[in-house]
Amino acid sequence: MALLVCEPGRLWAQDRPTPPPPPGPLTLAQCLGYALVYQPLVRQARLDEGIADANNRVALAAWLPQVTASGTAQHYFGLPFTVFPDPTTGISTPRQLGVKNVTTVGLAGTQVIYNNDVNLAARQARYNRLAAGQNTIFTKIGTVSDASKAFYDVLLSQRQLAVFDEDIRRLQRNFTDARNRFEAGIVDKTDYLQAEISLNNSLAGRKQALEAVRSKTSYLQQLIGLPADRLIELKYDTLQLEQEAVVDTLEHLDPANRIELQQVMTQKTLQGYNINYYRYGFLPAFSAFGNYNAVYQNNLVSEQYQSRFPNSYTGVQLALPLFTGFRRTQNLRRAHLLDQRIDQDLLGTRNQITTEYATALANYKGYYEAYVRGHRNLELSKEVYKVIDIQYRAGIKAYLDLLVAQTTLRTSQLNYYSALFQVLTSKVELLRTQGTLPTNY
Repeated sequence: MALLVCEPGRLWAQDRPTPPPPPGPLTLAQCLGYALVYQPLVRQARLDEGIADANNRVALAAWLPQVTASGTAQHYFGLPFTVFPDPTTGISTPRQLGVKNVTTVGLAGTQVIYNNDVNLAARQARYNRLAAGQNTIFTKIGTVSDASKAFYDVLLSQRQLAVFDEDIRRLQRNFTDARNRFEAGIVDKTDYLQAEISLNNSLAGRKQALEAVRSKTSYLQQLIGLPADRLIELKYDTLQLEQEAVVDTLEHLDPANRIELQQVMTQKTLQGYNINYYRYGFLPAFSAFGNYNAVYQNNLVSEQYQSRFPNSYTGVQLALPLFTGFRRTQNLRRAHLLDQRIDQDLLGTRNQITTEYATALANYKGYYEAYVRGHRNLELSKEVYKVIDIQYRAGIKAYLDLLVAQTTLRTSQLNYYSALFQVLTSKVELLRTQGTLPTNY
């Protein structure tokens, strides 16, 4: 018995280390698949489903027969007195009755035929499981949404880091050329000083981008349920990301797709059963019972179990609540008020869904327009820098023109990648507000 009781608790108490991520750079799908299995909030939601199922089974167990075995053993140091009238004289005389040692072994069973409490448990069981499952879906949607946005945020910082690396290579070359020209007496020192200023600015920007990659990767690992003791590497395809940035903005919003509205509807259904519970609280509770007792009696302990005196009986029990101090009517009134409050939750949730969708759609359209313009500006900036760089090498353009073109190119690159990942992030939010964000990874 000790092993059966203690061993399961000892096993459950053991730490379950989180397994390492798949080897190699991780794609977005791999990150989300890992998060949907090992993220603590998702795990808790699945445990809540198991708890809800266990609670249902506990409540529904009252429908099954309840059998209890009992045993008592007692010894009288002094037998109790009972007053009996004398049959001849009529005078009441106290007498000791019974035996000193009595042992009773009993078996009792009850069966609920109808009870308002177990009837409520039976009706709500399905929706309790549904509510727990909807909570898991809600948690998964939030996990996918947050992890996707964090993934894109890391990629944005990585692309910014790459832009600064490219810019630093150009500036270092320009700085060397400007310094050589100054030493040759072709130009004054302002050219290479400006080049050094721009180079220092890019080096500072690169350091910020590098630290941002580390911190944002750590945050991404937190969201997917992975310890940040060792930072992971991410894998992506820019061309594929550009293709994934497009979404149908003409699709109409259906609030029924949102899990938040489904959760409120489930709450309203459960509240309806609570109303019926108090409404029919006047109905009687009806049950059947049966008992069997074996009684062993003797004045001597050594001979106590030589004689058995059994008794048994069965019957039905009816319990009708006649007056409860208006508790049932007040509970019914409160249940109706809670139901009306849920109606307001429904209205507020619908309005919130509409507003969230309108905001997400507007943000996506705005970011997509910036992304398209940014892509065109990037192509133009590359072409302008290429031409001016050639002209500067030929001595046609001044270094200031080259510096302006280079700064414009770097700004266009940063703006383009910022717009691209803002579009991807706003797409995730748009799909979430539509209730169509996939969670099957």
